[in-house]
Amino acid sequence: MNELTEEDLRELEIAVKLLESPGIAAKITSVIGTPLEKGYELLPHGWQTVIHNMTLASLNSTLKLAILTMRESEIKTAQNGLHKFAVGLTGAIGGFFGLPALAIELPTSTTIMLRSIMDIAREHGEKISDAQTKIACLEVFAFGGKSESDDAAESGYFATRAFLAKSVSEATAYIAQKGTMKEVAPSLIRFTVKVAQRFGLAISQKAAAQAIPLIGAAGGSMINVLFIKHFQDMAKGHFIVRKLEKKYNSQIVQDKYVMLKKQFSV
Repeated sequence: MNELTEEDLRELEIAVKLLESPGIAAKITSVIGTPLEKGYELLPHGWQTVIHNMTLASLNSTLKLAILTMRESEIKTAQNGLHKFAVGLTGAIGGFFGLPALAIELPTSTTIMLRSIMDIAREHGEKISDAQTKIACLEVFAFGGKSESDDAAESGYFATRAFLAKSVSEATAYIAQKGTMKEVAPSLIRFTVKVAQRFGLAISQKAAAQAIPLIGAAGGSMINVLFIKHFQDMAKGHFIVRKLEKKYNSQIVQDKYVMLKKQFSV
């Protein structure tokens, strides 16, 4: 098929609006009403390295979870509200105890977000036991959304996928062949490092927001709910695109996506 049906085109429009929406930093700032720069100034010396290490460790544990435990389920409707509630609770803990609690809160909230992403993938026809689906679920963590400083030619959904393409292919092939993680494969390390580069930016923005005085437990919960909502939106858009790519030529879908992106100026 060379042309998308009206129904599929409407779905692609939804995906474009979700995937090319403002980044997590802009969303957090709009809610807390304070520039994140103030939070960055309050973070301790060397916080970038600490957050990078936390992010990488969290993604590594989540990758293992995805490979070992992602199974098919009879439940086909994504339980977005339940996952928001769970992440909100972990955010309340992080907001109360501050940055030191991030080492405990981040792996937990990332795992809950993965479960939510899996639900959304399943709802859009993905087979959770497939290696491609497992990697596609983890790929969602790299979609932080665009920022005002981004170069339009170097940012956005398809640019991020291009950045990850080789590592996605290698990691998928490894999981399909091995099925387990008895050893740490270079292909999986390269994949998680690349995702961590993107996801770590979002985690830094989250940490900066929680460092602002008076955020507290309630604010930490609110930020976490906003955080998971962002990645639920990214997941929905991502799996709409993947569904359409299976139905049509992938280049046709990408061309239509770019056309709609320009049309909507998102």
